[in-house]
Amino acid sequence: MSAATATTQRTATTGRTTTAGGRLAALGRAELTLLLRSKGMLVTALAIPLALPFTVKSTLKEDMLKDAGVTVATTMLTAAVGFSLLFAVYANLVNVFVARREELVLKRLRTGELQDREILAGAALPASLIGLVQCVVVAAGCMALVGLGAPKAVHLAVLGVLLGIVLMAALAAVTAAFSRNAESAQVTSLPLMFLSMLGSGIAVPLEIFPDKVASVLELLPLSPVIRLVRGGWTGELSAYEALGATATAVAWVVLAVFAVQRWFRWEPRR
Repeated sequence: MSAATATTQRTATTGRTTTAGGRLAALGRAELTLLLRSKGMLVTALAIPLALPFTVKSTLKEDMLKDAGVTVATTMLTAAVGFSLLFAVYANLVNVFVARREELVLKRLRTGELQDREILAGAALPASLIGLVQCVVVAAGCMALVGLGAPKAVHLAVLGVLLGIVLMAALAAVTAAFSRNAESAQVTSLPLMFLSMLGSGIAVPLEIFPDKVASVLELLPLSPVIRLVRGGWTGELSAYEALGATATAVAWVVLAVFAVQRWFRWEPRR
């Protein structure tokens, strides 16, 4: 029996009426316990996002970035934040949702007080917090190690990170819906990860691409998030551009939530 199911069953046995916040906290603690027991998921969530930005710095030429009007420091920042969102939140949660479904944990949780949205939010809570802490840590690291200055519009950077976490959690649930088992989940998550790394301005700034290509890539799920984060640091994002990026990110969140409500599976796929 998993820790999450045991916590819910203990609550049902005592007959206590719990609050939504209490249920989320209990499920989040249980998921955190399971996460700490899995070395593979810990490496994915903690080590990979911190190591990959250094590979980006070694592959991109400084002259190329300068010609595009982008600095090495801001490229390192967006790479670090993007990798944290992709690995600590998205890839991690795809595995969590699929594994809990295959173990019948999600099905059992639905028999208690927990509502569907609380089950998914509680399962996503530890990974989301890890992703948030990582974004803060990597931002501080870039400011200390690669000469990144203080953010000129910190509210945009914060908004971008928060939207990114919500979006990645929702897209993880969508991807889990189309993953047959835990092994296939590692494959079904790859298209979005590779597309985001190459086309959302994470590993390669969009300014390097031709204008027509860049205008299409700006519509990818993580592109507005990365744009808000970088604009929050450089201060080069106008109010109109910030509003457009926010609207695009919110549209993706709404679309992902609709897809979860429509296609998410609570029992193992046959």
